Amino acid sequence: MNAGGALTSTGGAVAAVDLGATSGRVMLGYVGRDELRLEPVARFPNHPVRTIDGLHWNILELYRNVLAGLGQALHDEPDLSSIGIDSWAVDYALVAGDRMLGTPFHYRDERTSRGIDAVHAVTGFEELYGVNGLQFLPINTLYQLAAEREGGWLDRADSMLLIPDLLAFWLTGARRAEHTNASTTGLLDARTGRWDTALAERLGIPPRILPPLAEPGTIVGTLLPAVVAELGAPSALPVTAIGSHDTASAVVAVPATEPEFAYISSGTWSLVGVELEQPVITDASRAANFTNESGVDGRIRFLQNVSGLWLLSESVRHWEKESGETISLPALLAAAAEAPAPAAVFDAGDPEFIPPGDMPARISAWFTSRGLDAPRSRAELTRVILESLAEAYSHAIRLAAELSGHPVRVVHVVGGGSQNALLCQLTADRTGLPVLAGPVEATAVGNVLIQARAQGLVPADSSLESLRALVARVFPPTRYSPTPR
Repeated sequence: MNAGGALTSTGGAVAAVDLGATSGRVMLGYVGRDELRLEPVARFPNHPVRTIDGLHWNILELYRNVLAGLGQALHDEPDLSSIGIDSWAVDYALVAGDRMLGTPFHYRDERTSRGIDAVHAVTGFEELYGVNGLQFLPINTLYQLAAEREGGWLDRADSMLLIPDLLAFWLTGARRAEHTNASTTGLLDARTGRWDTALAERLGIPPRILPPLAEPGTIVGTLLPAVVAELGAPSALPVTAIGSHDTASAVVAVPATEPEFAYISSGTWSLVGVELEQPVITDASRAANFTNESGVDGRIRFLQNVSGLWLLSESVRHWEKESGETISLPALLAAAAEAPAPAAVFDAGDPEFIPPGDMPARISAWFTSRGLDAPRSRAELTRVILESLAEAYSHAIRLAAELSGHPVRVVHVVGGGSQNALLCQLTADRTGLPVLAGPVEATAVGNVLIQARAQGLVPADSSLESLRALVARVFPPTRYSPTPR
């Protein structure tokens, strides 16, 4: 195994399709001897649509933008070696034959509450956790699928395809469930890594809709003739399974040079935890609401989902809608840095903050309902959001270390939140640990690296540690040291 040092390779290019909850992008990734470079090809918004039956993803518009981005990638780099797709977790489409049955629901749609009641009428959370090792989140796939039973949709389907798997199906015709994303559904046994078909049957979810599992680094298939014609692509261009849960790819790109690290994949959600060799499924981890998700190369992502920069972006969206003005985020963050530290913080993980809507009012109500002073200005509310996130990160990191026995000496922040200097400094202050921030495009970097390894652009036996050493050399992180309080 290549545990560190320079990677040798013949070099080449791959295309990374990286879909987030608010935007998507297609990027070219170039990998070679001590080379790791990303070039943006296309960026596009990802806006949900509310219809009479609920909140949905505009999946056809997303796919159209993906195709356009891949076409541009092939124009810029005709010798492309592979395509890899990642996205957010838990959401899916039901498919019968080649037809999608309705438009995928958004995980913030209110229907999931019905699914929670239906699932827990059959099995309690303690039993569920003993199988899937997942923290309770109302957005989890098994709750969504339980809600689907009401309309008979599960009876009509022959496949349930998570979002990256759906796009790969449209590109190749192959139905697979990439392992890291499948582990977020609640239907995968955390110890065996296989579908728990007995659990699915008990919940009224037909096991036939669960596709064969694919490990990161395997070839899902090659482009269909119609896609080849539309893109002007080579007929044998493969689609490679990567860590298709965006956090799984982001963790691959953590530029860690020592094993005793925690990570925060910071974006719309914040995924805070440590990387382990085995899951931690105990009464204590269940009580702490920690989750065990599959990572690349059989690693376990032992983490908590914390409501991330959604809290700030939804507040900004509300202020802009209310005032009709465009808010400068850098100016808002600068004002927040000058605002006094709050006397108290709120619980960033409260389910009250999951749905869209008037976030400032909900945060203020959280304080006033507890007899506390609510923030009075936009700067103060922004400061309390970031302080609350930093406190949630600190709490999750302490618990992750205690529950797993995995010591933590440094915290890596990757993703969009790594650009937020105030949040990174507050995280260092509240954890008492150095914070290393970057890369910003960690998910795309991880996506590219797993494709590169699968395609021989780096040695096939390259370890995650050697890939991370390359990331650290090419994207040296910014360091934030804790300030004495």
